[in-house]
Amino acid sequence: MMRVGVDVGGTFTDLVAVSTDGTIELRKVASTPQDPSLGLFRALEALGPQPIHVLVHGTTVATNALLERRGARVALLTTAGFEDLLWLRRQDRPALYDLARDHPPPLVARGDVIGVRERMGPQGAVLPLSRSEVTRVIAAVRALAPPPEAVAISLLFAFRHPAHERSLAAALRAALGDVPVAASHEVLPVFREYERTSTTAAEAYLRPVVGEYLAKNATLSERIDSLRIMTSSGGTLGPEQAARHAASLALSGPAGGVVGARLVGEAVDARDLLTLDMGGTSADASLVTGGVALTEGANAVGGVRLALPAILIETVSAGGGSIAAVDEGGALRVGPRSAGAEPGPACYGRGGQSPTVTDADVVLGRVDPERFAAGRIPLDAGKAAAAVGAEIGRRYGMGDRAAAYGIAEIVDENMANAARVHAVERGKVVADYTLIAFGGAAPLHVARLAEKLGIARIIVPPDAGVGSAIGFLRAPVAFEVVRSRYTRLAALDVAAVNGLLAEMRAEAHEVVAPGAAGAVLAERRSAFMRYVGQGHEIVVKLPAGALTLADLQGLRAEFERDYAALFTRIIPNAEIEILTFTLSLGTIAEPLSPGAPMPANWSAAPAGARRIYDAGSDRDIEVPVYRRPELAPGARLAGPAIIAEDETSTFVSASFDASVNAQGCIVLDRKN
Repeated sequence: MMRVGVDVGGTFTDLVAVSTDGTIELRKVASTPQDPSLGLFRALEALGPQPIHVLVHGTTVATNALLERRGARVALLTTAGFEDLLWLRRQDRPALYDLARDHPPPLVARGDVIGVRERMGPQGAVLPLSRSEVTRVIAAVRALAPPPEAVAISLLFAFRHPAHERSLAAALRAALGDVPVAASHEVLPVFREYERTSTTAAEAYLRPVVGEYLAKNATLSERIDSLRIMTSSGGTLGPEQAARHAASLALSGPAGGVVGARLVGEAVDARDLLTLDMGGTSADASLVTGGVALTEGANAVGGVRLALPAILIETVSAGGGSIAAVDEGGALRVGPRSAGAEPGPACYGRGGQSPTVTDADVVLGRVDPERFAAGRIPLDAGKAAAAVGAEIGRRYGMGDRAAAYGIAEIVDENMANAARVHAVERGKVVADYTLIAFGGAAPLHVARLAEKLGIARIIVPPDAGVGSAIGFLRAPVAFEVVRSRYTRLAALDVAAVNGLLAEMRAEAHEVVAPGAAGAVLAERRSAFMRYVGQGHEIVVKLPAGALTLADLQGLRAEFERDYAALFTRIIPNAEIEILTFTLSLGTIAEPLSPGAPMPANWSAAPAGARRIYDAGSDRDIEVPVYRRPELAPGARLAGPAIIAEDETSTFVSASFDASVNAQGCIVLDRKN
């Protein structure tokens, strides 16, 4: 029996299978954008007929449905007078300097919004929800043409008093049969009605799509004992739980890579990490600080606000398939268009004509065309050079190699800029972090990225080309519950808060228990806190166990420590308030092996050489090529060099020396 992780990306579907004896098998097949489940099935077919104990799967189904607007038709029920909430949004603009740019339209048509005559005040009902009103609302939903495929309910103060939503949801479920009904008090019981309503509408929009996808995967049940789905917050859920929390899958794939990278950092005693997952379509950057991945509850996917807990990930259009072009002003741009899996980069020979980042890497000599993807996808270097030369080189009057270097520089700067912004917005100095690279394209670009960011150490873990799939296998079974409950810190009712946290733990346990199989569960609790009068909160970790009055001073000190880290100062004697509590419950992620004792350093012998383009001299230079399987722990080599393996290659620039540590990671250290 084996454990399998599958990551369905925009260009490739990656599979990692681990047998009971520790043997690892890797498979990489082309993704199938028209039906992502086909990519999963093809990857499993490439593995063979072996029985599978656990399959952990990251999916882009929810993400693509939001980006491409291929979800269900949704009827939205909201408090009368607030029907335009999704159109009013927040006052921020979609593009700061483009006054003509519109926000993407909401997931709900304005004619499918139904106002409900009810109102909740601070202590409960002000305008009761009558039976006649419920009957009217159900009739209004049934009268919509064509009929809705899902219903979202988001009443104004349901996060605090959900009685009206419960009554309305129960009546709709009884009246509409199999039509999914998503109620905000079940999806996201937090204040800020726009974010809550947008998230609830997205949940209703995605449930039929995710349900259909999971139903297709149910055909695997004869071969697989347990199927797990990766969530945006870094945990996994079973199919039934995932179908009821469809919006939590919106950033499923990138989260797995961060989980795996965090464990790699833990194994090598690096607790502050910048992770980079560069695949075929995009590059995802994330920060791990003090061994904990940063999370956020206000992401947007395709212009749709999702306030569910999620690992904080900065995504840029910087993948191997990102297309390079010259814009109207004569500037070289890379992305956001991507060649994807079909037709793919020009070098794939599948009809693609536009130059991509992968084509540039081939032209620069960093990729061996005959050994790409272990030789399963031979590349046409001539077509890569022709595409780069025709679209870029001729426009600037330069050779193919110089044009390819320009493409690589632009995409590397795009990633560096995203990482800088990602760190600075959170009060971090990115140069202080260790960079961990995974995904098929990241090791090729990570040295230049580190040069731009001033980072001194890079780690490329084993099998980095399928890093997200490996992260899936190590991800815990976990779920996070969020509840808004306003209180001033000085007046905190510890008994009431302990009761709330107990309710939240019970809710999380109900979701996690079916997949935890009796394993020990770890609990993490936090509070969203701010000074009274501020508009945004910071997340502060709560102490373990039941809260006591003695904890209040410690909570204030913890808040002010975190506040000062972000803003360099505190506001002395200002009152502090708590808006929202979160509780995460899950199994403990499996740590990496510490590895064998490190032998003495030894100089690795190259397996060959390759000519690559050197921008400094504007000519080709010969660099040694090393085969990663032949580099045992203790091996050392100097850059420039290329370390090749089946799923990716690591380019070691002249600024770095490389070594292999006890865990088999390639470690790049900046030269003095």
